Amino acid sequence: MDPIAGIAIYFVLWWVVLFAVLPWGIRSQHETGEAVPGSEAGAPVRPALWKKALATTLIAGVAWVFVAWIYVYQPISFDDVPFMPDLSNEY
Repeated sequence: MDPIAGIAIYFVLWWVVLFAVLPWGIRSQHETGEAVPGSEAGAPVRPALWKKALATTLIAGVAWVFVAWIYVYQPISFDDVPFMPDLSNEY
């Protein structure tokens, strides 16, 4: 795998995983009863962003290893996917 492609794939995976991890463990000010005057009641009390960034990095790393393994060893080729267009007869 080209290093630039590997970095790009990791970057995309990291952002997708981040948006999946962000809601984990969030409690709003309204739920906890700790509303700060002048703030939105739905704002999180303790978002723990560093922990979520670390979890995102680890999960994205595992996902990237899986994607790289599929790319390098090709246990599933594009020919095995039934809805992929036939690209063998290029112009």
